[in-house]
Amino acid sequence: MESDEWLLSRLPRHLLMELCNALEPQLRRETRRSNAIPVPVQVCSTLGFLATGTFQREIGDRSGISQPSISRTMPAVLAAIMSLSERYIKFPYNNDQQTGIKRDFYAIARFPNVIGAVDCTHVRMKPPSINDYAYINRKSYHSVNVPIICDARMSILNMVDRWPGGTHDSFIFQNRNVGHRLHQGALHGQSHLLGDKGYALNEYLITPLAHPNTDQERDFNSAQTRTRATVERCIGLLKGRWMSIGSAGGTLLYSPEKTCNIILACGVMHNIVLANGVPFADLQPDDPMPRDPWPQAPHAQALRRREDLIRLFKYLKGPLQSRPMSADQHFGQTRVPAPLAAAALPFLFQLGLALFPFWMNLLAFQK
Repeated sequence: MESDEWLLSRLPRHLLMELCNALEPQLRRETRRSNAIPVPVQVCSTLGFLATGTFQREIGDRSGISQPSISRTMPAVLAAIMSLSERYIKFPYNNDQQTGIKRDFYAIARFPNVIGAVDCTHVRMKPPSINDYAYINRKSYHSVNVPIICDARMSILNMVDRWPGGTHDSFIFQNRNVGHRLHQGALHGQSHLLGDKGYALNEYLITPLAHPNTDQERDFNSAQTRTRATVERCIGLLKGRWMSIGSAGGTLLYSPEKTCNIILACGVMHNIVLANGVPFADLQPDDPMPRDPWPQAPHAQALRRREDLIRLFKYLKGPLQSRPMSADQHFGQTRVPAPLAAAALPFLFQLGLALFPFWMNLLAFQK
């Protein structure tokens, strides 16, 4: 390529070469007419489009190949990147995977047993030729509604890219594979996700109170919001690094199927660069979509789960270091509020001091 500085600002050279080597078996092809386009050129051209969202002709000029060649090679590269999704995008269903995630989330605002934060983001696209009305969102433009679950380090745990922009966030969550598995009890014990008011409250997805009245409820809402905000930063990082799916990249001029392939490829690359510690500070603020609360009333068991969590915030006061607890207490399966024991220690100590003269007098009387 003539100049790759614009791409190297997002991916270091050694990571580009590792990616090319991993994708080469799927992208190498023979041709009888001329030399095939080298795999590094195919990969860098596609990544250049994902990173900038610019026109294929400009990408071709930088790569030294024609726009039709870009158009022919891009679907194969996207498919090759998407084939890595099972390796890089994994939801933590077992306890061993969840422990570290819970610890990271707890360090943000002391919200216990969180294994993921969920939110949706919209990716602009041209009006499709079929059922275009389904893709019109509440801001009256065509989009794909992309639900994302991430951990505290902004790594994507689950991503679905097939829902039209007019679909409600909670409906998407309830009808995706993860939602079905969680509803069937895939999360054992007290693990849960965090979502905003656009989602339905249930045992495995905790939402904030609409009208908090007590200090405990306000503390609960504050901690829930601060912890859940991780997914908003994740989306900002995703769209900032891969501008083809952000507002800076404009509207994707592709069919819904190809648009979804671009979105998933960006999600896989997002996790790859995070796993390799590639720094990037240019977050792109996501344009929030107006949403109404889910109209269906929550089940009584879901309300009890949230009330149990609210009661915990009576004890979670002061600096993080002032209430040391073990990992089993923080992240285990018990429903007993572990901070209660730590909060009782000062009281018991003062009680012992107050009773000390009484015991001394009693001993003297017996003598």
